Amino acid sequence: MSIELDAVSYAYGRRSRSILSGLSYTVPDGFTILLGPNGAGKTTTLKLAAGVSRPSQGSVRLGRLSSDSRAYRTKVAWMPQTVTAMTGLTAREQVAYTGWLKGMSRRAAWDASTGALDQVRMTEHADMRTKRLSGGQLRRVGVASALVHGAEVLLLDEPTAGMDPTQRRVFRDLVIGLASREVRVLLSTHDVADLAEEADHVTALTRGTITFSGSTGAFLAHAPAHVPEARRAEAAYTALTGDEAAGPPR
Repeated sequence: MSIELDAVSYAYGRRSRSILSGLSYTVPDGFTILLGPNGAGKTTTLKLAAGVSRPSQGSVRLGRLSSDSRAYRTKVAWMPQTVTAMTGLTAREQVAYTGWLKGMSRRAAWDASTGALDQVRMTEHADMRTKRLSGGQLRRVGVASALVHGAEVLLLDEPTAGMDPTQRRVFRDLVIGLASREVRVLLSTHDVADLAEEADHVTALTRGTITFSGSTGAFLAHAPAHVPEARRAEAAYTALTGDEAAGPPR
């Protein structure tokens, strides 16, 4: 099953302009990059897909499950841009606590936290206080928290913001590994440095409109022929989204 947004519209307030208007989109299998400039509607799209926000029009579903149901939110996990270290908790305790908030029993959440941390290569830091973790490690704890309840779809909002190139590479390898284990991953970014060729799909969003959705190879093919290999992703991005500012981040 996959998340389907059907003719979805959304605005922040009745008198505000629509961030999304009649958007239809199905999250592909595997690892997908949701690419677009700040203000394009990426965060809004992820919040709707996660069931955090409700559309003013249209519907969001996973198979027969509506996004406003508890069963839907059990199968779909969302990691926001900022992962907060919970004061006094270890990495394992924070992951288990998140599972409990998702409706798991305390015992089930505690037991599952070990496997979730193992998936993100954080087992050796399980008993470390989250306040002592590096930014990259804390983001991995955020992913473990999203996975602890057995989610089938993982939504990541600008997860590599503030990471150096090495941390980005490690995080991308982690995401690719998760996608290979039949977890659908949708990762939003405005930075073409996050565009790994290992990604299965790219979706480009500009001002609430999907301007491209297809394979990574098809996305890169939008770059002009004369552009050097190292600049193809940037050139394709510019061709599909434009270069001007798209308004305040959402």
